[in-house]
Amino acid sequence: MKISTSTPTGAGAGAPAAKSVQDYIDELPVWSDGTRLKAAPMTTMQWLIWSLAAAGKFFEGFVVFMTGVALPLVVREFHIGAAEKGIVSAASLAGILFGAVLLGGLSDHFGRKRMFVAEMVIFVAFLALLILSTSFLALAICLFGLGLALGCDYPTAHMVISENIPSANRGRLVLGAFGFQALGALAGTGVGSIVLILHPALSAWRWMYATAIVPALAITIARFFVVESANWLAVRGDHEQAERSVTRLLRREPQYPTNIRIERQGGRAAAEGQGRQSFGALFNARNRRATIFASVPWFIQDLSTYGIGIFTPVILAAAIGGGPDHIRSLSDLIANDILASKGAALIDLLLLVGIVFAVALADRVGRIRLQIWGFIGCAVGLLLASFSADVGGESKIVLIFSGFMLFDFMTNMGPNAQTYLLAGEVFPTEVRGMGAGFAAAFAKIGAVATAFLFPILLVDIGTRALLYGLVVASLLGAVVTWQYRIETTGVNLDHVGRDAPDLAHAPDGSLGQPPQRVPV
Repeated sequence: MKISTSTPTGAGAGAPAAKSVQDYIDELPVWSDGTRLKAAPMTTMQWLIWSLAAAGKFFEGFVVFMTGVALPLVVREFHIGAAEKGIVSAASLAGILFGAVLLGGLSDHFGRKRMFVAEMVIFVAFLALLILSTSFLALAICLFGLGLALGCDYPTAHMVISENIPSANRGRLVLGAFGFQALGALAGTGVGSIVLILHPALSAWRWMYATAIVPALAITIARFFVVESANWLAVRGDHEQAERSVTRLLRREPQYPTNIRIERQGGRAAAEGQGRQSFGALFNARNRRATIFASVPWFIQDLSTYGIGIFTPVILAAAIGGGPDHIRSLSDLIANDILASKGAALIDLLLLVGIVFAVALADRVGRIRLQIWGFIGCAVGLLLASFSADVGGESKIVLIFSGFMLFDFMTNMGPNAQTYLLAGEVFPTEVRGMGAGFAAAFAKIGAVATAFLFPILLVDIGTRALLYGLVVASLLGAVVTWQYRIETTGVNLDHVGRDAPDLAHAPDGSLGQPPQRVPV
């Protein structure tokens, strides 16, 4: 049975009618008997782009969460205090903050592919320098450099996926790639534990980070072979190059669509108009609600997720190993770190389970519901863990593990996944990249603050008070999400922010109109 293209043909010369890039990507094949497929199958190039974007999220989880395992060894080797310890923990997150703002938006000027490659080049360079660091200052600078690359990846990876895949698959595939952050977190704590077992020495932290160099280099090379975003090329008015890019992107057997011709509407004039959008456009009457909704809950979520994620090994070491007073030698330190990293790896398994639920439910239950109930679930998990301060022995361990595992599951099913997805959806197309970059950067202010202050507050106010503060923050995240909600589930993103200029939300959470359903 043959496949025929559904592309309409023009009159006279038989040339195909011009269509948008997304129309070609979304086009459904038709069998020769007239049967139309329900979904456009992904091509090899589309899967390559998705997998390389997912790899970037993996390295973020791997590096950031491995820091929690490496931290006790770094503290010992460089003889640093609580403040310096906080700087080490926050350095990569600070880099993510600046990377999202300063580098993420560059893809609008230089292209998605160039920044997609550049961020990995930066990552590999600083990773190599990190394992050679001989001072606290050099260590902090290298971790900050790693964060710059990872920060650039936040908006870039989202756009690389969204602009090259069928619309019906957008939610699932964006969240699926984001889920590799959880896989990276699990791998980071797991690899850290294995390295400590195989190489029980202070230098073990260098080998932990060194394990990422070869895979990161392979991903960097592979990114040179992906196509440039045809959507970006078309917006800039480079229609011929966009047609070649779409042809490579949609290469399949049997081939469809054929005779690709991109519509010429807008061109460079539209690109120049978009270029005049200033940063202040995110805070005008049209976009202010979206900016608050995308940024504030993500900020609140990062307060808890990165604090708990980085310092789970530290908290477990204090609870299980008996605290720093029981560490009398380097061997005691390493034994305690191994035990804590194993426990953290077990807890991080729930991050994977949570993201699986997020992928399955986001297009069915809706982003808003998942985010609100996720925040509430995080509060319950942290409250449960705080009760461990009142008991001892096996009950203490059960409460800590149960609370942190519930937290990890609920955060990845809810706010950790949904804030990332929503930030790339709630803004109008002309400011979407800038808006997503700002939201990611604003969120990382929370991550940097909690990473820096956690080691200090753990000493000054104790684990219980710190967990109580995060419980309140999680509940606040649920309230803000409800107050400023913009539900994008099933909504055509080209209409977001346009059909309701005042951005007043309807009772169902949409932008003042019933959401337009699309195939999922």
